[in-house]
Amino acid sequence: MKVAIVHNHEHKSSEVTRHLLLLLKKNNIEIDDHRPDLVISVGGDGTLLSAFHRFSHRLDDVSFLGVHTGHLGFYTDWRDYELEELVQSLLVHQEKSISYPLLDVKISFHGNKPEKHFLALNESTIKRANRTMVADVLIKDELFEKFRGDGLSVSTPTGSTAYNKSIGGAVLHPSINAFQLAEIASLNNRVFRTLGSPIVIAHTEWLEIKLQESNDYLITVDQLDIYQDDIKSIYYRIADERIHFASYRHMHFWHRVKDAFISED
Repeated sequence: MKVAIVHNHEHKSSEVTRHLLLLLKKNNIEIDDHRPDLVISVGGDGTLLSAFHRFSHRLDDVSFLGVHTGHLGFYTDWRDYELEELVQSLLVHQEKSISYPLLDVKISFHGNKPEKHFLALNESTIKRANRTMVADVLIKDELFEKFRGDGLSVSTPTGSTAYNKSIGGAVLHPSINAFQLAEIASLNNRVFRTLGSPIVIAHTEWLEIKLQESNDYLITVDQLDIYQDDIKSIYYRIADERIHFASYRHMHFWHRVKDAFISED
């Protein structure tokens, strides 16, 4: 097994990474930052998102595992004080993994500018800088609604507990092969009407957001901010690729939800 480690720059994460590297080398586990079989993130969910985008070109060949050094995360199964147990589990060479859906994002432009393509683990959002966003929302190439408001968020099941939840979206179990559209402060009155609630879109369907022509749109894909002129539309669907998490130990999803949002311990 070849392992790569991605960590944030917090002092605790750096110390945990140094200890983990010593344990891996002591047990003759090879470190390979370019073509690993397993990527271990040390930090929080943001660190694992960074690790995902760093190795998104090798999703068929790599799995991910998270060690959290702060609060419990949705992508981190191990605590920083469990490194010896973690390394011993790697030596067993379990080949099990669990995979979750990703979001395929394609941005098209007016004129002859080439399309841009991205994968998202959590979500993608569309907003305007200082004005109301106006867009046509199409599902499977048919107009569903004309949106007016602050913006739109499109999330994966694993991303449903992140920004999506904060704007009133539903929490989806990550085994559901679908994605979700949630409105951000939509305008609803006698003149302008939207559905006004989140919708879950099947993996067999696709979503297109056709934008009113303007040069002040901000598109996000996970932590990536995309400022581009002449954006025509954004196309979303469930990606062919999936992310794989090494399941040496994988916490029950609803336990994570309870620990993150309900438990007071």
